[in-house]
Amino acid sequence: MTDAFFAPTADPDRFLAGPASAGNWSPTLQHAGPPSALLVRAMERLAPSIVGPVQVTRFAVDILGPVPVGEVEVGARISRPGRTVELVEAHLSADGRPAMVARAWRTRVAALDLPVPAGPVPVDGELPGFPSGPVTVPPIPDGDRRGTYRLAMWNRGYADAIDWRFVTGSEEGGEPVAVWARQRIPLIAGEDPTPLSRLLLLADTGNGLSRVLDVDTWWFINTELTVHLHRQPEGEWFLLAARSIVEPTGRGMTETELHDRHGRLGRAAQALIVGPR
Repeated sequence: MTDAFFAPTADPDRFLAGPASAGNWSPTLQHAGPPSALLVRAMERLAPSIVGPVQVTRFAVDILGPVPVGEVEVGARISRPGRTVELVEAHLSADGRPAMVARAWRTRVAALDLPVPAGPVPVDGELPGFPSGPVTVPPIPDGDRRGTYRLAMWNRGYADAIDWRFVTGSEEGGEPVAVWARQRIPLIAGEDPTPLSRLLLLADTGNGLSRVLDVDTWWFINTELTVHLHRQPEGEWFLLAARSIVEPTGRGMTETELHDRHGRLGRAAQALIVGPR
């Protein structure tokens, strides 16, 4: 286990990805989670055009190509400034080519006396392992099953750098799941990750957690990740309640409800490309 997903370099915009960033498909290619978190970190460090505190309401990243385990460069800018809402863009390049591009809407933080009672937010439909209606977040189970996983994909790289606690479903896949997760190492060596970067490091895992196809005979990769947040994340642990659908036309999607210890935060979605290995 390395000390962080990325090591800083002399250039503040360049980072060296370590073995912990490697995804399940290849030990030489990154999982989309660490570079997504790196992109949102660049956004968070960008001074807003809005006066006062801001909050991210949507984060969307398009994966333009594979991201190698190696040096990457990240930059961010405000493409649409405003007084109450702004659009922020960030890009990540590797080996001299664009690899990921992200956009986020940030809005001003207000203190509103809303004419509705505070409480859990109802969701449409039934979450894996939860009744329909207002969501009660289950406790984090005791004990990490690390080392007992049958599939090698859970014992190396990115997956091994995360603490997984299954509430429903199984690491073997094949069904919807609800999983508490927390990164075990920093995003960047020597830095404490923010709650938002922690969440974005995990949000891309819904596809793999709720996979319905055998990873030995099929590939199912997402070309993008879109996260909508109605509340800002808090803490280190996040619950991902995910389900995947694949179609014989070679496409699919994953939906993931996102929670922290205080309740629901929002929702992530991934568009999938599916094919035989």
